[in-house]
Amino acid sequence: MLLHADSAQVAGLARFFKTGPGQYGEGDKFLGIKVPVTREVVKECWRQTSWINLEECISSEYHEVRLAALLTLVEIFKHNKAQRQECVDFYLNHTAFINNWDLVDLSCYPLLGVWLLDKDRTLLYNLARNGKTIWEQRIGMVSTMTFIRHGQLEDTFAIADILLHHPHDLIQKAVGWLLREAGKRDKAALVAWLNGTPDQVGGDVRPGPAVMPGSDRASQMPRTMLRYAIEKFPEEERKHYLTR
Repeated sequence: MLLHADSAQVAGLARFFKTGPGQYGEGDKFLGIKVPVTREVVKECWRQTSWINLEECISSEYHEVRLAALLTLVEIFKHNKAQRQECVDFYLNHTAFINNWDLVDLSCYPLLGVWLLDKDRTLLYNLARNGKTIWEQRIGMVSTMTFIRHGQLEDTFAIADILLHHPHDLIQKAVGWLLREAGKRDKAALVAWLNGTPDQVGGDVRPGPAVMPGSDRASQMPRTMLRYAIEKFPEEERKHYLTR
């Protein structure tokens, strides 16, 4: 990985991933390696990577090295069914290092999502509701992408209910994104969810805006979340929801 470092890219990546004081990626360090290059390195090396190597890389101070570890883990999971449980355990034991949105989004659904296709999914609900960080909560939501691609939308809507009033925009965007993807599969189901009243509002997540009893979800959810969810709707329909 270090051979591909490009110091000219470092400042731009640091800004893009919000590493300044008080920002969500505060203190993270970069080598200046773009994702396609990281993928190429992983493609060449994943078969020779040991668990000791993965342990070293996932705990690296450098963002791109942690990403390489996660992409390698996904490759091992994909190609070696005998090690799938070990991959999932490794992933869940190292969520402290999965600490930015790209690290979550490029790893969780091709690994956890696939693993849970034929299993109980309580794990994702627990992550969404009780995750120690916004990244664990985002894992709970984004992992449902695999279910959506298999036509299974119920968990996406249910976990979106848990996070309906989450205050952080990176969770709001993730929820809206997954709702939009669910809507591509079944717009009627998304419309019904938006127009319905939530069974569960907030859960144990974080303090959020006051709940409006009897009000539909579209009127309660943060505007960022709603905009993402209805992005593919016709303009007049979007206006209808945004003016509620």
